[in-house]
Amino acid sequence: MRFEDHITVTAGVRGGKPCIRGTRITVADVLEYLAGGMSEAQILGEFPELRPEHIRAVLAFAAARERRLAEPPAT
Repeated sequence: MRFEDHITVTAGVRGGKPCIRGTRITVADVLEYLAGGMSEAQILGEFPELRPEHIRAVLAFAAARERRLAEPPAT
């Protein structure tokens, strides 16, 4: 699965933050719900427009961002 298929960044939508495609739900929103203890099932129940692959895409996006931050600076 490619997170790029499910995560978009659109100027003017939620301040240009990465969102689930077709929604105004940000990657940060979903990460905060998970960090706060919500289960995947609870999130999907609260937001019927989301699917399990969206949550996996959020996690993949966050992992990719973390990898980029951990890379040594280019010289």
